[in-house]
Amino acid sequence: MDIVAHLISHYGHLAVFCLLVLGIVGLPVPDETLLTFSGYLVYRGEFHFLPTILTTYAGSVCGITLSYTIGRTGGLYLIHKYGSYLHLTKERLDRVHNWFERLGRWALFFGYFMPGVRHFTAIVAGSSELEPHVFALFAYSGGLLWVISFVSLGYFLGEQWSRMSDQVNSVLLWLTVGAIVVGLVVWWSRARKRPAV
Repeated sequence: MDIVAHLISHYGHLAVFCLLVLGIVGLPVPDETLLTFSGYLVYRGEFHFLPTILTTYAGSVCGITLSYTIGRTGGLYLIHKYGSYLHLTKERLDRVHNWFERLGRWALFFGYFMPGVRHFTAIVAGSSELEPHVFALFAYSGGLLWVISFVSLGYFLGEQWSRMSDQVNSVLLWLTVGAIVVGLVVWWSRARKRPAV
């Protein structure tokens, strides 16, 4: 976090934007901490609320769109070239696409609040050829809620932002683990009921 704070102190909103893009694509950037710290800077009067929201939202949109594009191009290429080695048949890909059409779009929306998950949801959405307008609706609206929530959190916590941010990140991590476990249990139970081909 010291490096992040140093970059923001020197480059301001430009650093926030670039770090968020890199973090959402998958680089080890503490996204929630970055957003909360930005809110703290609003509290201190070093940033203003609206420009900070616009900057962080632009960074999240660019990052998630880049991930989707990677999945839509590179992901599809790898699947078509090597998918047979991993038993990724057209039927299985169609199943993933149909899941995204029904429920996966909500993973794009809520995935922002799940550390580690948001890095993959857009890539999977792109690889499954989820329509761009559906992706944009859920990913961009989820991103807006995410940045407003954490920037506001940093603002309202004020000087307590660092201590409370660690606790919030811990809660989010456990919720993510719980959601993944529930998802795997549901998938496993449905796989057992599916008739063998």
